[in-house]
Amino acid sequence: MIEFRSVSTAFDDVAVLESLSLSIADDEFVLLAGANGSGKTTLLRHCNGLLTPDSGTVLVDGTPVDDDLLAARSRIGMVFQHPRDQFVAATIGADVAFGPENLGLEREVIDRRVADALEAVNMAGRERERIETLSGGEQARIAIAGALAMDPSHLVLDEPFTGLDDPARRSVLERLESLAADGTGVVLATHNLRDVFGLADRVVAMRDGEIVVDDTPQDAREHLADVAVRVPDRSRHTQASRGPT
Repeated sequence: MIEFRSVSTAFDDVAVLESLSLSIADDEFVLLAGANGSGKTTLLRHCNGLLTPDSGTVLVDGTPVDDDLLAARSRIGMVFQHPRDQFVAATIGADVAFGPENLGLEREVIDRRVADALEAVNMAGRERERIETLSGGEQARIAIAGALAMDPSHLVLDEPFTGLDDPARRSVLERLESLAADGTGVVLATHNLRDVFGLADRVVAMRDGEIVVDDTPQDAREHLADVAVRVPDRSRHTQASRGPT
């Protein structure tokens, strides 16, 4: 579980998050919606200690992030808006292995995690390919694989569809749907709910650093117009839904 308890954060004396509290269960698919500048990215970067709140506490599996940063970063797989921002190696295999290597795992365990993570994003057997030769969609999937190789309880993604064409977008969506079905918690931050609305168990919407909506997709829909996000029409939502509405 990820818990935010009365978290406040400011940059240059400008409040970005204000006494925000939120709990996210391990097996939930949560859409974190809101316009650019609403505080989504700032919130997510507290999950694994990339940012530290000015006040309040962030906990992962009951432990404050500041008390065990390594554990938090092992349990929270982060995927940034621009995948290239998180690549640290030239080849697919080396990049996906980087996180497990830093956990000090045995080589056999690392290799198994890399293979499993690449299979999960439909990139198996491509360890030796150079990342710079990949398409945007493939790079997005490798970023997800790198997060999965840490064996996280949650996969946290910040605007993962930015710059992707439709085939790449569909490919990433299929992977996320499959991972969620297998029990991985997903937190996806976006200002455009097209295609992902029907995958969600829950919609949390932010405005000016505060949570203004926290409900099921069906019940949240009517309240999202004031949050400046794009909501698909009902027929599209019904077609895309993972389960009964």
